[in-house]
Amino acid sequence: MSVKYYDWAAYHADVRGDKVAIVDLDTQEQVTYRDLDDRANRLASWLQESGVAKGDRVAVLTPNCPEVFEAAFACSKIGAICIPLNWRLTVPELEYILGDSTPKVLIFDQKFVEAAEELIGLCRILSSLLLDSEDPACAYKQALAGATGEFQVVECTHDDVAMIMYTSGTTGHPKGAMITHGMNFYNVVNLGMPAGVNSETVQLVILPLFHTGGMNCYANPVLHCGGSILLMRDFDPGRALAVLGDESLGVTHFFGVPAPYQFMMQHPDFATTDLSRLVTAGVGGAPCAEAILTAWIDRGVSLIQGWGMTETSPGGTALAAHDVMRKIGSAGKPLLHTEVKIVDDDGATLPRGAVGELLIRGPNITPGYWNKSEATADAFVDGWLKTGDAARFDEEGFIYIVDRWKDMYISGGENVYPAEVENVLYQLEQVAEAAIIGVPDERWGETGKAVLVLKPGQTLEADAVIAHCLANLAKFKVPSSVSFIDALPRNATGKVLKRTLREQFVDKSAPAIT
Repeated sequence: MSVKYYDWAAYHADVRGDKVAIVDLDTQEQVTYRDLDDRANRLASWLQESGVAKGDRVAVLTPNCPEVFEAAFACSKIGAICIPLNWRLTVPELEYILGDSTPKVLIFDQKFVEAAEELIGLCRILSSLLLDSEDPACAYKQALAGATGEFQVVECTHDDVAMIMYTSGTTGHPKGAMITHGMNFYNVVNLGMPAGVNSETVQLVILPLFHTGGMNCYANPVLHCGGSILLMRDFDPGRALAVLGDESLGVTHFFGVPAPYQFMMQHPDFATTDLSRLVTAGVGGAPCAEAILTAWIDRGVSLIQGWGMTETSPGGTALAAHDVMRKIGSAGKPLLHTEVKIVDDDGATLPRGAVGELLIRGPNITPGYWNKSEATADAFVDGWLKTGDAARFDEEGFIYIVDRWKDMYISGGENVYPAEVENVLYQLEQVAEAAIIGVPDERWGETGKAVLVLKPGQTLEADAVIAHCLANLAKFKVPSSVSFIDALPRNATGKVLKRTLREQFVDKSAPAIT
């Protein structure tokens, strides 16, 4: 029998109603749990009056702001499904997502008004609300002010879909991963407990809330436990350091993909920022270079690694704080209510030490992709989700994410994992950013190309890069060519877009050394 979903916002409004739940650092607005629940109730009332029923979708196109959570909780109260939209996408890209999910309502920020109005027409969205943080008369605020807050409660179970999060993918159109109420709950248990999340937690949230890292690492668990989150709309390394170091804000938790950590450690304020109040600083989303881990550990911060994906709630594995120093680079062990295994191309379970594809199963796993039965079937084998990540177990059972399975390339019959080569490139003091991609080679099938961004005022010759790699890597892992560019292409969360680099340097046959 399915477990019933319970209303987090209503609970905390009753237990700790005056406590601040959300702070918008850009507007300085503070939202208490009583405010959050009242606004969610009013929005739920308005949504039902607008014809939104259980299973209907409500899309949200806004930067990081309290209204994202108001919408999510409002949807949960009436059984609707919230869809946070990636505001960095173009109108055609968003048109595909809205065409796939067919929301009845679009809530959008003034910042995106032109795109939203175009999408409303293209996708025939019946109802919409404009949100403007500086205008008390905006449609969103007027709708809430005019709503009674009374609505027909729709009971949901852990099996009901709470949210659809569209994953970027590497080819083709994005897929909408269905996130159930149960997945949200098990992420609170699986990820929140190892991170030490509780009612006293104060987290700085820098990742966009349309991404599972922003929504669930650890914002949702913090709100479930009655803590506080500080929302930043646009990440700036200096500003983020200032918030972390501000004693009056008392930030205890932080999470990011490797890029924000890298940019902060390269900021001149990094060495003098007081980081002593950080209880947990988590990193995930991509392999993290040892240079980044070491820089933060040297500042007294245990940068706890973990692994997960949108389809896993996202918590999959975590490295306990007491193992950080002796297992640098590991993603840890499977979280509490989770199973993982590593298999070869034929699906056979591999012994410890062997590299294969990581598979995962448990109550934290998505039931599949919205409107994509074939993609759902392809993603699972015997109940196990195929993650697309290359990994290995060490002799103690700790997991190391070697790289994305598809980012691996084969040179002269040997598997090469870019993350390993990138770690070596980061040892060069001139290098600010590094990425390795496989490129065609007549002799070896594929070889590596190093794409580097240098620190301001630094110079570096391609020959010196190759020489450094020859001294630190097996010859088949050494890149055969080097290119220097101004900045690596990244997605909204900071992940390097390897496919964009391949399009630039492989598909267009760029020169070997530039």
